[in-house]
Amino acid sequence: MKETVLSGIRPTGNLHLGNYFGALRNFIKMQYEHQCFFFIADLHSLTTHPKPDDFHGNVRRVLAEYLAAGLDPEVATIFVQSDIPEVSELYVLLNMLAYKGELERTASFKEKVRKQEDNVNAGLLTYPVLMAADILIHRPTKVPVGKDQEQHLEMTRVLARRFNNLYGQEIFPEPTAFNFGSDLLKIPGLDGSGKMGKSEGNGIFLADDEKTIHKKVMRAVTGSGPTEPNSAMPESIQNIFTLLRVVSTPDTVQYFLDKYNDCSIRYGDLKKQLAEDIYKLTLPIRERIEAISADNDYLHRITKHGAEKARESAQATLKLVRGAVGIKRF
Repeated sequence: MKETVLSGIRPTGNLHLGNYFGALRNFIKMQYEHQCFFFIADLHSLTTHPKPDDFHGNVRRVLAEYLAAGLDPEVATIFVQSDIPEVSELYVLLNMLAYKGELERTASFKEKVRKQEDNVNAGLLTYPVLMAADILIHRPTKVPVGKDQEQHLEMTRVLARRFNNLYGQEIFPEPTAFNFGSDLLKIPGLDGSGKMGKSEGNGIFLADDEKTIHKKVMRAVTGSGPTEPNSAMPESIQNIFTLLRVVSTPDTVQYFLDKYNDCSIRYGDLKKQLAEDIYKLTLPIRERIEAISADNDYLHRITKHGAEKARESAQATLKLVRGAVGIKRF
C-alpha cells in the first residue's frame, strides 16, 4: 500500500541547482512510488508582506519551474495552498491547542524575530501551526523536511497527538520525516562556503540564461593554484569540483583532476567548462519553464484539477475534525 506524502514549496525565489539535485530530484522519483501532495505555500509567504503586484507572479513562476523540472500533475496532486479554504479552518482549530510559550521557543520564530524585528506578526508566531494544518489536513504518514524544519514537524506531531487525546478519537496520524538518506546531495554555493541557497546570493537558477550562468560561474571563488603535485584541495576548489561532478561527464571531471594534480590547471578553463556544462544541463528545463509560463490555460487546468483533488481530501478530514470537536450545522 502506498504511503501518503506531503511537501510544501514557498514561492520566495527561483529554483536553483541545489534544489534540483537535492530534494526535487527525489520528489520526482517519489511521486511514482507514493500518493504525493505538493503545494505552493503562498499563505506562508505573507508573513514577510510581499508586494501584491509581485505575489501572483511569484506563485506562477515557482509552479512553472517545478512542473518544468519534472513534477507530474497526472500522478501527483499539485495545488496552491490558498485554493484550499479547509486549511485555514483547520489552522484556526489547531491554534486553540497551541500555546504561546511553546511557539515562542521554536528556533524559526527566534530567528525571524532577529531578522525582521520591525515585523514580528502573529503569523510568524503561529507559522508552525499553519504548517501543521497543511500537513494534517491530508493525514499523511511521511513529510520530506530539511534539518531546519524538523522542529516544525515535531510540533505537527504534538498537535496531532493533543487533538486525538483531547477529543478521544484517532483522527490524525503522527507523520514522520521522509528520509532521502544518501540520495540527497548537498550542492555548494559559488561563494566558496556553505550550500547553495536563495537568500545567500550564491546560486545558479534553472531559469538563468547562458550569459548569466557564465558571469556567475566566472565569479566563483577559487584562489591560487596548487604548487605541489597531488596536494590537498582547498574547500573552494572542492566546491567547484562537486558542481562539475553533477553536471559534467566523468572524463571531463578526470581531465581537470589530472590537471590539478600535476599543477597545470587553469581555473579560468575549469570555470568556463563548468558554465558550459551547466548551461547544457539547464537549457531543456529553461525552455520548458518558458513554454509552461506562457500557457495560461495549462496552468489553470493544473491548479484547478489539483485544487479539486486536494479539497476532496481536505473536506474528508475536516468532516471528521468537525464531528470530533462537536461543530454541527443547523
